[in-house]
Amino acid sequence: MNRVLLIAPLLVFGVSGALLLWWFMGTGEGPFHDNLIPELIGFCLEGFFLVGLFTYVQQVREHERRHEMWLSLRGSLRVFLSHLDVAFLEEDAEPMSSTALEDDPAVVKSLVTKLKAQKMGLENMSALKTIAHRDLAVIHDLLPVAAQLSPGHMRWWLAIIDSVRQLAEATNRTDLEYALGMFLAHLQEFDELKI
Repeated sequence: MNRVLLIAPLLVFGVSGALLLWWFMGTGEGPFHDNLIPELIGFCLEGFFLVGLFTYVQQVREHERRHEMWLSLRGSLRVFLSHLDVAFLEEDAEPMSSTALEDDPAVVKSLVTKLKAQKMGLENMSALKTIAHRDLAVIHDLLPVAAQLSPGHMRWWLAIIDSVRQLAEATNRTDLEYALGMFLAHLQEFDELKI
């Protein structure tokens, strides 16, 4: 709907300008034809370019703002992803960079695969449970930011909050691994939504 509202003025200015230009190129005489028609053509061209330029600038700024909100949401989960990455790190491997953990959806897919293939140590499980307990309020407070992105983002962010709460309340390995699996699954769904 927003795109239609933005394109409609472009169509009006463009079609009006083209019709006036066609009429001006035809045979016509008089002060109306010689003075007013060129002014109207110039007005239509200015309107077309100004509306188009402002529309483009507005869309770019809106996309950048939405991307920044998405990054702030993903950045709040970086500590979880970092600890999961370290928990499954092979002997001589390097941990993933902070940038990759914050904005690369492929990281979540690789962590899902590792979670299914390997058992996590008790020390790492305890650390994740502590982080979940500590960061649950912050993640919950970011719900309005997710709501500004879209209803879908809000829905999956609520699911992420619930899985972090389950992780904080887990009392055994099975519950913790289930909560981690759900956390990563919900995060994958969140990442697949368009910004």
